[in-house]
Amino acid sequence: MASFREQAAEGLKVGDTFTISRTFTDDDITMFAKISGDYNPVHFDARFAKAKNFSAPICHGLLTASMITEIGGQIAWLASGMSFKFKAPVYVGETITCSWVITEINKKGRAKASITITKKDGITVMEAEISGIIPIDESRNILQKMIAEGDPTNGLTNREQIC
Repeated sequence: MASFREQAAEGLKVGDTFTISRTFTDDDITMFAKISGDYNPVHFDARFAKAKNFSAPICHGLLTASMITEIGGQIAWLASGMSFKFKAPVYVGETITCSWVITEINKKGRAKASITITKKDGITVMEAEISGIIPIDESRNILQKMIAEGDPTNGLTNREQIC
């Protein structure tokens, strides 16, 4: 089975799907807050979270959305637009799954994708529509060479990828 990066180097097409799963930790929330500057107490204080009708502090919405950028980075998708709909909270320790489907590609490599992020029980936590530019022509050739060289710029972790 080809990795996401290898699939992009071979050529993306309408209908291609990409899926990853992840479980966020307290450390992930703390690191995201440090990077983003988002210290909203709903992410850190149980009392504040309860006052907002959550059972516990919740993960940042954009931390959840970062799963979208993980897949995008693996397939060398250069984002030009993103639209998110936050549907349900994500709590520390919950495993969520991000599923992409490429819905459009034109001859210049401009593309669109539809994304859903769900919990194990099937509850949708986020829906997104994104647009961007996929690797074609020269960038695809370079991607193939990078893979042949061992893909030194790819910091992919061992998180689960399901093609």
